[in-house]
Amino acid sequence: MTSRRKFLTSAAALAGAAAIAPNSLYAADPKIKWRMQTYAGPALAEHVIKPAIDSFNRIAGNEMQIELYYADQLVPTGELFRAMQKGTIDAVQSDDDSMASPTEVTVFGGYFPFASRYSLDVPVLFNQYGLNEIWDEEYSKVGVKHLSAGAWDPCHFATKEPINSLEDLKGKRVFTFPTAGRFMAQFGVVPVSLPWEDIEVAVQTGELDGVAWSGITEDYTVGWADVTNYFLTNNISGAWAGSFFANMDRYNELPDHLKELLKLTMDSSHYYRQWWYWGGEAELRVRGTKMQLTTIPDKEWAEVEKAALTFWDEIAAESETKARVVKILKDYNATMEKAGRPYRYS
Repeated sequence: MTSRRKFLTSAAALAGAAAIAPNSLYAADPKIKWRMQTYAGPALAEHVIKPAIDSFNRIAGNEMQIELYYADQLVPTGELFRAMQKGTIDAVQSDDDSMASPTEVTVFGGYFPFASRYSLDVPVLFNQYGLNEIWDEEYSKVGVKHLSAGAWDPCHFATKEPINSLEDLKGKRVFTFPTAGRFMAQFGVVPVSLPWEDIEVAVQTGELDGVAWSGITEDYTVGWADVTNYFLTNNISGAWAGSFFANMDRYNELPDHLKELLKLTMDSSHYYRQWWYWGGEAELRVRGTKMQLTTIPDKEWAEVEKAALTFWDEIAAESETKARVVKILKDYNATMEKAGRPYRYS
């Protein structure tokens, strides 16, 4: 891994700026040009953001174009927030957790354990239960515009060795999100932070025992299914929660019709992910050939779910804002349980 990283660093130095090729633009000299970086790598971005940005650029034409960059191309994912706040990057697609935003809601981005059961839970929480307002308040304090939140896939373990019990998780070095890693560490998981592009090789060389970064659709799409052998059907959370963000000044400079077009573009991106992941997760579990499915028995996994509620209370005790979010999560999930099928299956 060390040699490979040195090679990549040297290659980047030799190639310089020419090595960073943004997404194609549809106007050579637009009046407004933004640079946006996603936390997703190229293969994943082909689905989760590129179609939407291509659409925006085709419609906006000479008025505005967005250059799309992939994971770590301009800055490391952990520096995305600061770069956007300073104006080095105009907009970002990421979860709060991965880009290390200095807000009270950061811990809830990505995979907050068991906050959601299904992908539709995320937009409902933001649009009907008040999370949008809280996120807007928090990011407005630090000069960033929170534009729109949406759901991605559930979070599962993909590993080289089979996981059939909680005992099997102990000592496993896993690439995962900061908060998910913090939570799962109590069950012996060892969270590891590496550049996104290094993950596949790290699993091959034994630096990692697996990933808990996505569902099975991403495992196949980005190549992790080629280097892992098992997929654990128990999930840490039902859906990733992530957002589009923009530098506040750059966003305020946009005319109203381009703000509206940007909103429609983000909505189309959210919608694409809803059906792409929902169908893909089932299809690859049933017909996928690269990984064997394993399951921790429900009675044993209930220990993890119970621990999540304790974790929620610990987070809520950290600040008033975090307590507001946790209360919303509890109220929402209680409503879903009372609503019964198809919202929740007890």
